[in-house]
Amino acid sequence: MTNLSTITDYNYGLQKIFSEADDFLPLLGTDYVELYVGNAKQAAHYYKTAFGFQSLAYAGLETGLRDRTSYVLQQGKIRLVLTTPLRSDNPIAEHIKKHGDAVKVIALWVDDARDAFRETVSRGAKPYFEPVVEKDAFGEVVRAGIHTYGDTVHVFVERKNYQGIFLPGFEKWESEYSPSDTGLQYIDHMVGNVGWGEMNTWARFYNEVMGFANLISFDDKDISTEYSALMSKVMTNGNGRIKFPINEPAEGKKKSQIEEFIDFFEGPGCQHIAVATNDIVHTITEMRKRGVEFLHVPGAYYDTVPERVGEIAEDLRRLKELGIMVDRDEEGYLLQIFTRPVEDRPTMFFEIIQRKGAKSFGKGNFKALFESIEAEQARRGTL
Repeated sequence: MTNLSTITDYNYGLQKIFSEADDFLPLLGTDYVELYVGNAKQAAHYYKTAFGFQSLAYAGLETGLRDRTSYVLQQGKIRLVLTTPLRSDNPIAEHIKKHGDAVKVIALWVDDARDAFRETVSRGAKPYFEPVVEKDAFGEVVRAGIHTYGDTVHVFVERKNYQGIFLPGFEKWESEYSPSDTGLQYIDHMVGNVGWGEMNTWARFYNEVMGFANLISFDDKDISTEYSALMSKVMTNGNGRIKFPINEPAEGKKKSQIEEFIDFFEGPGCQHIAVATNDIVHTITEMRKRGVEFLHVPGAYYDTVPERVGEIAEDLRRLKELGIMVDRDEEGYLLQIFTRPVEDRPTMFFEIIQRKGAKSFGKGNFKALFESIEAEQARRGTL
């Protein structure tokens, strides 16, 4: 049984971490995540069918947009924007040529986009674009952007004076094809992979430029197997709504998943999006029915769950059938599972997570998870 003083110390530690995050950049949440993709129409069909996202908004030739097409999908508080270029000389096409289908924009919801831009640039951020006001009959949105690791950018979105479906220039996307959702609620965290020796540089960026604090750090002793290792620092904003783990490779006998990602992504980028659910058994049951493929967890992993995690509400046999992993910290426990890459390059994937009080990231699952990833790498010939 967990000692009460341990829980008190842990809670105090979390409060101290959050208090260390500066308030000069108050973030209200993740506004949207934009992926540059080769075929937005087909990608939208996949995310609707497999993940249960719902049609929300559209912009393209029919709305007066001449260089790109964007489909916006929503489930719970999650908004995905899938954007494809209409000509080969478009910078979006260059991004896709280099990285494949990938996250380009992690948009952050703010109360004042101009102030967010001014504060971050004054602290050293490289501007992506200066504040712009976009208007239509439903009001106005102010947006501004800064660069972060690789070709990834953050866009600050101020929408307090807007009542439209998504952004000016978008219209409601009416679709007769509307599969049911799978119970996804919100983005829990998003992980960035960076190169050798770059983790501390980007952790410092989030600390000094964006006012984040280091929630937790993992070294190569925490995240390693017989063959490979990595290091990670989890950065969080002041209210804990935005969490960005930053991973870098560590020395090992063979090539780590971070090295594989950087090789095929051709640089740093967003490795995975962790999305939360309130019923992971239902969510994964539905997603498996719809063809989503998940990493295989060795059956022996579940032999130690009762002694390592203790009592849980879920049926362990059902978790084993679905491949859902379990871990506990001082606050409670969590359940998590990872998809295989959702495209042909072994780059971006999704994590599905349900938190039953736990604030951590599944440290007790790292070894089993990374052995599963290495098995996939071995099949691909990239380990």
